[in-house]
Parts: sequence; C-alpha cells; structure tokens
Amino acid sequence: MKVKLLTAVLASALLATTPSELMAQARPAASAAQPSAAARTVLDSSTRILTTLESRRAEFRANPAALRGFIDSELSRGFDRNYAARLVLGVHGRGAADADVQLFADAMADNLMARYGSTLLDIQGKPRFRYKSESALPGNRGVKVSTELVRAGSEPTPVEYLMRNIDGQWKIFDVMIEGISYVQTFKNQFDTPLRQKSIKQVAADLRSGNLQPAAGPVPDGK
Repeated sequence: MKVKLLTAVLASALLATTPSELMAQARPAASAAQPSAAARTVLDSSTRILTTLESRRAEFRANPAALRGFIDSELSRGFDRNYAARLVLGVHGRGAADADVQLFADAMADNLMARYGSTLLDIQGKPRFRYKSESALPGNRGVKVSTELVRAGSEPTPVEYLMRNIDGQWKIFDVMIEGISYVQTFKNQFDTPLRQKSIKQVAADLRSGNLQPAAGPVPDGK
C-alpha cells in the first residue's frame, strides 16, 4: 500500500517512535547528544499523534471530519502555516494583508487534508524516526532538525524540519524529504495561478476544488 509521505509528514508533524526509543536507535555519533527543545517539539508531537491515530483509528475511518479536525488542531499547534504560506506566496504575497495570507494558508491545508488525510490511517508497520543532528539556519532564521524515516524493507529516508522560535515555542515552517522542500514545491505550483488571480481567488479555487495542487515528487512507501 503506497503512502504519500510528504502529506503525512506535514499533517502529523510526524509519525515516529517515542523520544526514548529514538535515542536508543540513533546513530552512534548522535546518540551522545540530547535532542534540543526544537527536536523535542517534533518528537513529543510525533508520540502524541501516533498514539491518538492508533487509539482512534476506527472512529477516524468512520468520521473523516473528526480526522480532519484532529489534524487541523495538530497543525495549529506545531506548524507555522501562515509563515509557510508567505514563503509559498513569495513575491505574490508582498504587501498582502494578513487576513488574505491566512485564507490562503487555511485553504491550502484544508485542500491537502481533504484529499490525503486518510493516508495517515493506512500507514502500516509502525515506521520510526531517528534523530540525527541539528544546525542553525542562515540569517538567524531558526534551526534545521535532521532525522531519518526508518521502514522495514526500505532504505532510511532523510527528513528535515525547518523550525523557528515564536514567543518561546518552536514551530515547523518547512519539511524537506530527500531534499525536496514542501515550501519550494508549492511555491512553484502556485506561481502561475497567482500571476493570473488574486490571493483570495486562488484560495477560493482551492476551497472549491477547482485548483488541485499535487503533494509534489515524494518517495512512496509500502
């Protein structure tokens, strides 16, 4: 069964093992270092989400709206969707009102979750993540937390989180899988529509389903 990995990563911020398991499985070079506050944010979210998906799987299958509500609450908690949306909008977002950016951010998230959210319930084999390292982003923009997705029968997949600190809370604003950036993928896809229409109109097209962005070129796993 194939899983659209990028969407699952963004929706859940991630499906992984518990922090104690991750440290036990980490590479020797990384095992001596304790995860930072930014890394712990990813790990704690992963544990909470994995536990909830396992315990409420039947409910979520029967009630997709409940699943989307759960995902949305997690995105609001751990994903800086408005900042990510401004990065996706690029030059088209210069001078744009915060309300318009939020409309675009919410419409993009809702569109993706409506189409791909159910893939979270199809993940088999309990994939786990290994913490690798953390490094500062240029320009004091935040940090990059590097991990690996480990699945039985597959080579480890590099997954990196770009995060920034907002009032003492670390939030994800981009995810890179095998070097493929969520922000850059959607920035490329939305460039043409945004040249032709306003941010509000593009957001409306996303909501109605008239515009269907792809999750991007991502690795699939069984």
